Amino acid sequence: MEKDSILFNAANKGDIDQLKTFFTKDLEFFHDVGGLAGYEETVDNFRRVAKNYSYTRRVLLPGSVEVYPIKDYGAIQSGLHQFCRLENGILTHCGTFKFVHIWKHTEEGWKISRVVSYGH
Repeated sequence: MEKDSILFNAANKGDIDQLKTFFTKDLEFFHDVGGLAGYEETVDNFRRVAKNYSYTRRVLLPGSVEVYPIKDYGAIQSGLHQFCRLENGILTHCGTFKFVHIWKHTEEGWKISRVVSYGH
C-alpha cells in the first residue's frame, strides 16, 4: 500500500504535520506494552520520538503485508515492521514487531482509524 510507505517516511523524518493527516480524530491505537492511546496522545508520542529518538527508523519488512477489504468501510492491513537505530547510515539493533492498521475510506481520503501494535 503506497500510503503506508508515505506514513513510514513521515515517521522516520519526524514530520508531525504530515503524520497527523493519516489518522482519524477518533483514532484508537492499541499497543501491547503502552496500552490504549487516542489521537492526541498518539500525536504527542510521535513528537516525543521525533525529539528524543530521531535516530529511530521504522522499516516495513518486504513481503509481510496483507490487505483485505472491509465492506462499506475500508481495509485491514497487517504486517511486520522493524524499529532500528540509524548509526552512521547503517540500520542496527533492529527489533521485529507486528501491526494491524484499519484503514477507513473517508471524504478526505484513506485514514487509519485503528492501530494494533504488538509482539514487543
